[in-house]
This record gives sequence, structure tokens and C-alpha cells, in this order.
Amino acid sequence: MDYTTAVAQVRLLIADVATDETKRVLTDAHVGGFLTLQGAAPEDGAQSWQVRRAAADALTTIAASETLIGKYVRTADGLTTDGTKVGAELRAQADRQLAIADREEADHDAADGAFGVLEFQPYPRGR
Repeated sequence: MDYTTAVAQVRLLIADVATDETKRVLTDAHVGGFLTLQGAAPEDGAQSWQVRRAAADALTTIAASETLIGKYVRTADGLTTDGTKVGAELRAQADRQLAIADREEADHDAADGAFGVLEFQPYPRGR
């Protein structure tokens, strides 16, 4: 896998890097869709914060699936899985990726000379 591509970088962040494509949680089309939602073209590359936000979207989607499908299961041999707990951890990972993305984008904007727009507050008129 070429980790210089945006799709592979999203996979790396969500730990969906199985060499056998049939064992991956998401298809390349799914990952590409998350990148597109963040304004990045999967084939043309992406900013680091777009990759992280796409990864956060992917983790949130996987978390929802785990919560809906996984639920709490106990097998006859005593093995248990709890989709709700897995979902909560995936959402926590998504939150971490979003926080990093926010910092990276703010750092980029500051270095790029970008500025923010504030609401105009005129001086109060005399009484």
C-alpha cells in the first residue's frame, strides 16, 4: 500500500490496512467518498486535515455500524463482544482526529497569512 496517497493515509489512521482487500472494513470507494465530503479529491491528494477529517468520518460511520450490529454478544465458550463499547472507542478516536485536524488547519492558515473575519462592533454612541 502506498501511504503517500490520501486513501491509504485514511486507511492508516483508521487501522484498515489489511493487504487482502477482501478483509478491509471499507472499500477504496468508501474512503474516497469520505475524502470527497471533506473537499479533497482522492486521486489528487489532500491536505493533512482533510485526511484526518475523512478518517474521523470513517471511524464515526464504523462506530455506528458496530453499535447497531454488534450489540452485546456472549458465545457459548464465554467470549463476549460489546458493540456499544467498541463504538464509543471508535468515536473517541474520531474526536482525537478532529482535534488534530483543527490544529493542523489553524497552523496552516496562520503560516499561509490567512486571517479571520470578525463581526463589526462599532464604538458605543455617547449618552
